[in-house]
Amino acid sequence: MAKSLEYIPVPFFEDNYAWVVTDGASAIVVDPGTAEPVERFCKSRNLVVTAVLLTHHHSDHVGGVRTLLRTCGQQDTPVYGPARESIECVTCPVGDRFEVEVSEPDFRATVIATPGHTHGHIVFFQRGVDGQPGHLFAGDTLFASGCGRLLEGSAEEMLGSLDELATLPPSTLLHCAHEYTLSNLEFARVCEPGNEDIRRWQAKAAALRLAGRPTLPTTIGHELTVNPFLRAQQDEIHNVLIERFGVPVPHRLAAFILLRAWKDLFQGDYRELAERLLPDFLS
Repeated sequence: MAKSLEYIPVPFFEDNYAWVVTDGASAIVVDPGTAEPVERFCKSRNLVVTAVLLTHHHSDHVGGVRTLLRTCGQQDTPVYGPARESIECVTCPVGDRFEVEVSEPDFRATVIATPGHTHGHIVFFQRGVDGQPGHLFAGDTLFASGCGRLLEGSAEEMLGSLDELATLPPSTLLHCAHEYTLSNLEFARVCEPGNEDIRRWQAKAAALRLAGRPTLPTTIGHELTVNPFLRAQQDEIHNVLIERFGVPVPHRLAAFILLRAWKDLFQGDYRELAERLLPDFLS
């Protein structure tokens, strides 16, 4: 019988999390941007790192891999990462629908390509079994009440990636790589002021952070009720965008483009920004 697994966020830098998946003896580590906090955690529990999963190439997700493997890994510990990106420490480049299988701990996950934040960004989806929820390691694609910036990919790509993740079972637990929840909720409240789920979640999330606890994981079902980037079709969001930017919002993609740009700036000349982002819709 397979041992039950723990899913533990290890904080580092200002707001990053590396996720440790462990059966009590061995561990899989997701996105270790630096080694020391993860190394300290693993050594405190006598855990051997048997695999590393990387979602994309940014240094705050990959920077600690080599040191961590040297201190807590094995000679042949695999490092899974996106095949469409050049990451020196990756030994197993993987793409969409690849099945990651690790024997210790007993772990299987499907790779889902989620371009948008970077061209080759991937996430890892562990399906639920025996009535237990699944787990999504989302990197910088989907956050609690937010989504990643468009640093390399397009808005169309990111919206498509988010739409695919939104189809996962609602009980799926979301393990993302940053503690951005409170700032994301400030934005969500402005985007959809009539959404009481956002108001209640903001109060709960603030209490969690005040107590020194993470706001993660959330669930896909929860995100569908409070995350403006998964709710770009909502009339209230469209009306807020129309008032804010002074332009028509003809469809979800237009709404998403404006939401993402607004979140990046949260200030400035909105009409000028809208005219730059949506020329086809304003002609």
